[in-house]
Amino acid sequence: MKNVRRRVLKSLLATLCLPALAQVRPPAAPVTLALIEGLSGGNANGGEAVFRNLVWAVERVNARGGVRLAGGARPLVLERHDSKGQIEEALSALRAAIDGGARFILQGNSSAVAAALIDAINKHNQREPSRRVLLLNYSAVDPILTNEKCSFWHFRFDAHADMRMAALMSVLREDRAVKSVYLFGQDYSFGQSVLREARRQLGVQRPDVAIVGDELHPLLRVKDFAPYAIKIQASGADAVITGNFSNDLTLLVKAARDVGFDGKFYTFYGNALGAPAAIGEAGVGRVIAVADWLPNLPTPQSEAFYQTFRKRYPDPADDYVHMRMQLLVEALAAAIGSAGTLDVGAVASALEQTSVSLSGQGGAMRAADHQFQQPLVVGVMDRQGTPGVKFDVEGSGYGFRVVKVIAPAQAEMASSCKMVRPT
Repeated sequence: MKNVRRRVLKSLLATLCLPALAQVRPPAAPVTLALIEGLSGGNANGGEAVFRNLVWAVERVNARGGVRLAGGARPLVLERHDSKGQIEEALSALRAAIDGGARFILQGNSSAVAAALIDAINKHNQREPSRRVLLLNYSAVDPILTNEKCSFWHFRFDAHADMRMAALMSVLREDRAVKSVYLFGQDYSFGQSVLREARRQLGVQRPDVAIVGDELHPLLRVKDFAPYAIKIQASGADAVITGNFSNDLTLLVKAARDVGFDGKFYTFYGNALGAPAAIGEAGVGRVIAVADWLPNLPTPQSEAFYQTFRKRYPDPADDYVHMRMQLLVEALAAAIGSAGTLDVGAVASALEQTSVSLSGQGGAMRAADHQFQQPLVVGVMDRQGTPGVKFDVEGSGYGFRVVKVIAPAQAEMASSCKMVRPT
């Protein structure tokens, strides 16, 4: 009888202690996202812009409880690893991130770095299946990454260079004032692919346009673009087509302005990171940019999305928001929730089938090559306050008026990927 009473008392005591035990239970361990990016060096401003965008996306997921797993929801945490824009530094950061427990790697601001990471991750995942990782790519747009070099462990959330070029060409095709162009880019895989595709698509879309220059320059190492600008001016080009970004774009347009070039710039990245301010009044009606989203997209949902970002980052210098980075984090959170596990293979299989939307924008991952399919927009630079330009860029007084929206079905391009899935 005493033993029965003792068991009853122990059971009652344990029941009474449950609330206290619940209060001291440690919080769920966060799910680590490892950002490997150039946070110093020539593209540091671009790296920091990426970091801000991803922080905002992670905050949004965590505000609604984190990612859903079978054992309960867990928050996301974003870690920074500075690659300095260099391949060896990026590979070293990858090893550190994996050793630190990260299974989801985020990178984008260099296709050369992305290619090296994909190769390293493929080898690592084969050697150590218990520590597999995924690479989520938000900006490395060399088409080869989802074509010949496609990988089950790599997912791209930006439109690749050929898709972006096709969007620009859909506007240039109607621009009959352009009779000659100068092709100008950075001398590495992405820059080379941009100029190659520009030449090909011009031949199809505008065979009447003369190519009066085709030139590559060292990536993020040129400090003075005046000699290049002088050649562009002397060529008589009506427009420059360029995939340049960061300082390579800003310094180029500054130099072109200084030598009196009054032609157009058909750009991949002319809408931010100092370019509008550098170009100033000379860019009105002349700078054309393609993006996955622009702040002046004329929908109430889009406007609310942008205003929320500016509330989070009110400094004009921080004004560079990427819809695709928000969708990347949303897609990863949805895939983890669908898989119900952090097993990387299961998450990858779920991510292949993921569709997401946010503030009226959205897209879907194409399983065949892991190329995200989404709308693209083309805008032209104009003064803030003119019709269609409610918002400027970085406090410059200039923004981008949307002139064309390309639906996902029109932006989609065929892939040569032969995807190999793990057995």
